[in-house]
Amino acid sequence: MPYETITVKPIAGALGAEIGGVDLSKPLSNQQAAEVHQAFLDYCAIYVRGQELGPEDILRYARTFAEPSEYPFVEGIPGYPQIFELRKEPEMTENVGGAWHSDTTYIATPPVGTMLYAREVPDYGGDTMVANQYLAYEALSPGMKKLLDGLTGVYSAGMRRDGGRSGRAENKYMKMKDTDNADKYVSEHPVVRTHPETGRKALYVNNRHTISFKGWTLEESRPLIDWLQAHCTKPEFTARIRWEKGTITIWDNRCCQHFAINDYTGQRRVLWRLPVGAEVPVA
Repeated sequence: MPYETITVKPIAGALGAEIGGVDLSKPLSNQQAAEVHQAFLDYCAIYVRGQELGPEDILRYARTFAEPSEYPFVEGIPGYPQIFELRKEPEMTENVGGAWHSDTTYIATPPVGTMLYAREVPDYGGDTMVANQYLAYEALSPGMKKLLDGLTGVYSAGMRRDGGRSGRAENKYMKMKDTDNADKYVSEHPVVRTHPETGRKALYVNNRHTISFKGWTLEESRPLIDWLQAHCTKPEFTARIRWEKGTITIWDNRCCQHFAINDYTGQRRVLWRLPVGAEVPVA
């Protein structure tokens, strides 16, 4: 569809676009909402700059894509359980999301998208990278596609190379919950999923949460998981979101991975994060 009420500026060849011509502190018109949603499908990750938004504005904008949902391990801000704060203070050396992944793949209905709103950003650094998993799948050889199509992945919140969720630096500033039960969050999903709105196939595996393939041992699974992780985040599949105060972005977890770059130690970064939608992945 042509864009008539918004502007759409691609930020890279692989994915990503900056949207203009909207004021998200007010309801979008039906046509604006339809065009923004279409841009989300076309570019996988979109952002709008220069927005002054409160929680109600963010929830309203999220419903352009799907109903807001909740994250299992962090409490929301007062009065808004779906929105929680990502905070990195100057003295912290670790950040949240500092590895390639797609969000909460270890639950039965992972979020359709992840929305972030920048409230305070460093003078430099702190960008977020995104990677197009349609392109990653399409670049595979016919033999690899044949192996992966129909394969089921096992995804866990507890079994992670960084030692799980306890004792991590961000816990001091984030209101964590239910982390003692992280090992209980295990789900099975197709390694290649079909996007329900575009019909395109995308890789759905990452070495942060994918621990094995169903019917395979951990030792058998790990080399292929690691190879796929390296493949699906090749530079030609990626884009870089540069944050400014007032930037709000959403990426499509059904066809994207993301990576929060930790290159701003000594500076503060504060974002609001909101999971959007809940959907069972299908092959």
